[in-house]
Amino acid sequence: MVGLRYLAAFVLLWEIIAGWSSGSWGMGSVAVLIATAVALCLRSREAGPLRWSGAIRFLPYFFLQSVRGGVDVARRAFSPGMQLEPLLVEHPLSLPPGAARLFLVNVVSLLPGTLGADVRKDCLVVHALDRSLAGELVNLEQKVARLFDADGVNAL
Repeated sequence: MVGLRYLAAFVLLWEIIAGWSSGSWGMGSVAVLIATAVALCLRSREAGPLRWSGAIRFLPYFFLQSVRGGVDVARRAFSPGMQLEPLLVEHPLSLPPGAARLFLVNVVSLLPGTLGADVRKDCLVVHALDRSLAGELVNLEQKVARLFDADGVNAL
């Protein structure tokens, strides 16, 4: 059943990317099958299942943070005299090992001026351009926990 959900989601994603073109399905069918197989292999039972309602609530946050990040990069690029205070922030992880934690590491760069640099045991190391940006990590981790139905994360 889970495999069919992944397959349906990747078919829909391919249709959106390919522009609803039937001619794209030669390569699209291979891409969809590989993506489904990889998703099933990477699926972790420790983190809880991906919740579609959580995904729908996460999308506006994702788009907003993407725009914020782009604007922040443009602002910094056109203000060469801007004071930066780059640092490495160690954020203790509440998410269990598995898909939710991996997802968090990959989306932390959505936050303006941040980049996931390393994971050490139960700690995420984030490179931040200044101290003011580091405080949003807890909020992001809570949103990812709701997305993956990870119990007990930061007293959700």
